[in-house]
Amino acid sequence: MRILITGSSGLVGSALVPLLQSQGNEICRLVRRKADASKNEAYWNPTGGSVDKSALSSLRPEAVVHLAGESIMGRWTKEKKRKIHDSRVNGTKALATALTYLESPPKVLICASAVGYYGSRDEETLTEASFPGSGFLSEVCQEWEHATAPAEEKGIRVVKLRFGIVLSSQGGALKKMLFPFKLGLGGILGNGQQYFSWVALDDLVSVIDFVIKQSKLQGVFNLTAPYPVTNREFTKTLGKTLHRPTLFPIPASTARLVFGEMADEMLLSSTKAIPKRLLQEGYVFKYPELKGALEHLLK
Repeated sequence: MRILITGSSGLVGSALVPLLQSQGNEICRLVRRKADASKNEAYWNPTGGSVDKSALSSLRPEAVVHLAGESIMGRWTKEKKRKIHDSRVNGTKALATALTYLESPPKVLICASAVGYYGSRDEETLTEASFPGSGFLSEVCQEWEHATAPAEEKGIRVVKLRFGIVLSSQGGALKKMLFPFKLGLGGILGNGQQYFSWVALDDLVSVIDFVIKQSKLQGVFNLTAPYPVTNREFTKTLGKTLHRPTLFPIPASTARLVFGEMADEMLLSSTKAIPKRLLQEGYVFKYPELKGALEHLLK
């Protein structure tokens, strides 16, 4: 199968590409630099909302996995928030629209989203049927998912995957945590009671492969491990896995001072999402519990 991927050089894309290639799939890419047609590349500008439709048509993708988006890590200045929004919403709408012009549209479009859709919900268990929350991230996720509408209206099977926090020792949130934790400087954030919906990178790419192959699957899926944990539980488990103490809590006020708005919407927010639909469809998680996931990732 010819599979087109956006964000192929990111944390998820870098793990997904070799998995798909190992099964004999041919990988095509949308890139933001000058495209090399001999390497199955086509140019696009996701923030500006443009795609080289001619080059895209020549790639003839049978499936599309859309992962691209500005990193949400860092202090959210006005410009940073604009990039977070536009890279996701404008990029998704441009891609979904471009696919409708292809003579032979792909069979499936898999679009990343995030559990930020639900906002901060304390201890409420959140499934795909739960209503959206409020705040910047929730608004972005809602627009992001809606931007796939042109592809859905064309009859393309669309799957929207609401990612939890992706755990990998190679990048993302976990890698940033490792240095202070290895020094014995790790600690809970705020009161530590906020829920943390996570997923091991191995499971995330396996789920993408799963939904490509399961032609009946469409709509929204929470892509999180079945057992979310509180920040306190996460902190203690990571400390035990690294054989380090976790004695240095970070007060909510300090987190807000350092990270601004991002602190309230990510670090201190509580999202207890579970993958109800994936479990119903028979996906078996390799790493359903945090302890096993961290031991695997940090061995």
